[in-house]
Amino acid sequence: MKEILEYNGYRGSNEYNSLDKVYFGKLIGISDLVTYESETEEGLKKEFKLAIEDYLQDLKDLGKVP
Repeated sequence: MKEILEYNGYRGSNEYNSLDKVYFGKLIGISDLVTYESETEEGLKKEFKLAIEDYLQDLKDLGKVP
């Protein structure tokens, strides 16, 4: 599945690896590499949101503007 996830103004990919049986993705449109994965599609959506929250906290801690 190649659905685009959206949360808090950020977008991310949603892909499935049938060999590893895992959903995975990365944030789109940012210069940093932020990835997330889960064994379920619903779990991937949660991990996507957590990845964004972690990314924003990291930027804040580093004194960078998102």
